[in-house]
Amino acid sequence: QQTPVTLCSDSAGWKMVSIFYRITYRTAYRQGVKTDYRRRYQCCPGYYESRNACVPRCTQECVHGRCLAPDRCQCEPGWRGENCTSSCDAQHWGPDCKNECECQNKGWCDPMSGVCVCRNGHFGSHCEYSCPSGTYGKGCKKKCQCGPGAICDKESGECTCAEGYTGDLCQTACTSKPCPHHCPCQNGGICQGRGICLCPQGWTGSVCTESCPPGWHGINCSHECLCYNKGQCIPTDGHCNCTVGFTGERCQEECPVGWYGKDCTEQCNCENGARCYHINGACLCAQGFTGPRCNQRMCPDGFYGMKCDQACLCHEEHTLSCHPLKGECTCMPGWAGLLCNETCPHGYFGTECREPCLCLNGGTCNSETGLCHCTPGYLGRHCSHHCAPGTFGTNCSSECVCKNAVACSHIDGTCFCKEGWLGPDCSIPCSSGTWGQNCNLTCQCFNGASCNPLDGSCSCTPGWRGERCDQSCPDGMYGPSCGLQCKCQNANGCDHINGDCHCLPGWIGASCDQPCEEGYWGPKCSKNCNCKNGATCLASTGTCQCAPGFEGPECEQSIAWLAHLVVAATQTCPPCVHSTATCHHITGQCECDPGYMGPLCSEGCPAGHYGKHCTSICKCFNGSSCNSVDGSCTCLPGWTGWLGPDCSIPCSSGTWGQNCNLTCQYGSCSCTPGWRGERCDQSCPLDGMYGPSCGLQCKCQNANGCDHINGDCHCLPGWIGASCDQPCEEGYWGPKCSKNCNCKNGATCLASTGTCQCAPGFEGPECEQSASVIPVVPVERDSLGAIIGIVVLVILVVLLLALLIICRCRQRGKESRVPAVSYSSSHACTYFHSPQSCHFTEYDNDPPLDLSSTSLNSENLYATIKDLPMLISKTSESSYMEMKSPVHRERSYAEIVVLAAPPSKRRSLVEVPESPTQNHYDLPKNSHIPCHYDLPPVRQPPCPKPQRLNR
Repeated sequence: QQTPVTLCSDSAGWKMVSIFYRITYRTAYRQGVKTDYRRRYQCCPGYYESRNACVPRCTQECVHGRCLAPDRCQCEPGWRGENCTSSCDAQHWGPDCKNECECQNKGWCDPMSGVCVCRNGHFGSHCEYSCPSGTYGKGCKKKCQCGPGAICDKESGECTCAEGYTGDLCQTACTSKPCPHHCPCQNGGICQGRGICLCPQGWTGSVCTESCPPGWHGINCSHECLCYNKGQCIPTDGHCNCTVGFTGERCQEECPVGWYGKDCTEQCNCENGARCYHINGACLCAQGFTGPRCNQRMCPDGFYGMKCDQACLCHEEHTLSCHPLKGECTCMPGWAGLLCNETCPHGYFGTECREPCLCLNGGTCNSETGLCHCTPGYLGRHCSHHCAPGTFGTNCSSECVCKNAVACSHIDGTCFCKEGWLGPDCSIPCSSGTWGQNCNLTCQCFNGASCNPLDGSCSCTPGWRGERCDQSCPDGMYGPSCGLQCKCQNANGCDHINGDCHCLPGWIGASCDQPCEEGYWGPKCSKNCNCKNGATCLASTGTCQCAPGFEGPECEQSIAWLAHLVVAATQTCPPCVHSTATCHHITGQCECDPGYMGPLCSEGCPAGHYGKHCTSICKCFNGSSCNSVDGSCTCLPGWTGWLGPDCSIPCSSGTWGQNCNLTCQYGSCSCTPGWRGERCDQSCPLDGMYGPSCGLQCKCQNANGCDHINGDCHCLPGWIGASCDQPCEEGYWGPKCSKNCNCKNGATCLASTGTCQCAPGFEGPECEQSASVIPVVPVERDSLGAIIGIVVLVILVVLLLALLIICRCRQRGKESRVPAVSYSSSHACTYFHSPQSCHFTEYDNDPPLDLSSTSLNSENLYATIKDLPMLISKTSESSYMEMKSPVHRERSYAEIVVLAAPPSKRRSLVEVPESPTQNHYDLPKNSHIPCHYDLPPVRQPPCPKPQRLNR
């Protein structure tokens, strides 16, 4: 298609026209059928096609042969039958088993080759020879082990013993005749009846002389070996002996990389990434290397490439070699990077910086050798050992200068002082009254006792004892450690400090062994006797001993009957109670028996006195009692005396009881501190007691009791110190303050439980979360809520009471009249029912009420009418309300809301006398009583004729 186009015209009037061409191509298709033929060949019957060839088909598989023609097998030598499944018998061999065997002595020939397989005990090409003497077994290769004179069986090796020998090998001489029968089983076999052997693992044969054939093991050689790669199986346990270059339980694995040989015990010596052959260790070199160890480059040093014409770019001083083909740099130990120009990163060393440093405790390692440079205070190949005691610093080359220290810091030599010492070198002792680590504990010793600065133990002054020297010596003891015994005779103990005797009244002297002088009595004989008329007084109590004829406290009264007795000698003696003699023949005074006193000998000696006239002083100690007659002492159990029992000496070790005549086998045990009970098998009670006889009280404040032996306090979580009076330091909590607080964002943790007390604005178990609202303190929040709840409850109660009172007041003022309303489209009728009359009112135009529609048909006893419906001026039909005769009954609570219309819109035709305004409770109670409002279908009832009332 061509289209001429005028382009322009020149000055001579010529027009230049250009012609454009457009060529359109279109592709068309058509379908056609072409039939072609080829020649196809088909196999004859009994053959099938396989790889474009016809193969004969045998219906039965030729197991040990091949299919030669349809259903015709050609068997392998040693097999016969239609499908080649039957082997040749022992006397035939070859194709179709047509050849006869020529083996002797029950030998059999190989079904394929015809070679004779001899029985044990024979050999030769036709098994014609028996084993020579001394040999037996397969091929006669085993040597007989039978003893002297025994016959060895050529087949099994069983020994037949000569006379006088027994045993499996006939090597044991008989000890009796006839020789006992022996078990022929060898190699540990066990006879199970005559001629039957139970062979151990790895052995078989009639008498257990044959080892398991290759590939089998176990009892009766019944287990097949599972060794791979030509590994040999041990017949007894089945373990594999691997060939060279293999390992593993079943010889299934090659030697690991870098190892070769028997059991993979030899190490390869190949270089430059060459592989090592696992059998003989030969090196398989990578490209570019040669030599037995692959350590020779094919290119000259410094060059690489296929033609060795490119120069290596490696830094020579840090490079081991340059790859002859790729030019890659192999760096020296301690160097890395493409060009071996970078040192190893921190924590690594060695070839290609692959080896991690193993330096501990801040040590650094050499990037080439990996040797550790330890920080001060550490030694060893890996800086894992502290300096030896007494040394510190770099390489532990400095010596400590501590004097009274537990140890010194292995890092900087700081002295850790022993308890009781202070100072940089621990040379300053604790000041008086302090003790312990860094002298930060206060001594708890009393009564002038000194405190050990090491452990705080108290050294008591004479006369005091106890852990804190707050207990005086027991009765009868005094002095340092209460170790001295009082030497007092008539005393109530002695001073616990210096041993001065506390004499009983009537005695003086250093040992209280001197009675008071005549005329004195009482403590220290400091009181004067006031007895009169020649009477004497008792030195202990000052009681007057009256002369005959006198009586009274001071013997100031004369006896009247005694005066008459003097006048008249015919008077009889008074009734003397405890007297074996008659009264005095002159004075009539009673002669009292020892141990009694008084005018009539009716009074016993006072405590501490005995004998005639009770003038002798008892010498009994340790709470013992004194016989008032002879002064003998009755000791309490556990006490005795020297010459006589004065009860001043405790029972010796191993004895106890009255007069110490019982051994401790039947006596009470003296328990060690912290234990009690009849056999000392009960610890001190858990109520704060410890020590000897559980008589010391624990001095713990915030603890769960104390140790029943030494009184150490068992502090509650969050407390430490000897008395558990020190709270945990900030940041620690738990038993012995051993746990670290994990609270965050400035929170503190409770020392007892570890619970975090979050700072304002944070929350979470560890105060790790920020809180949008700052929570109120739980106690305050709970208190505020409780107060608000109580106030609201009180208000509700008051309102309910007020409402109940109002309801009751209104209930009393209700009236019986019930209003009912009926309205229509043209006029409205209002009825007021009462028991006596019904009133009617008519309105011409607008209704006087705004009313809402509310169903009145409800049977609900409490139905309420609210908002009566607005009256409509024009309607097609009007409903009506019918009122039945009222009956005085209970009324339901109903509500009629009356809204007055504006005065201008209302014109009353009938006026009803005013009645009291009804409230919303003054309405019927029950919807089923008379005056019930019925709403039938829309019908307009007749309205009663209005009657106009006179105003």
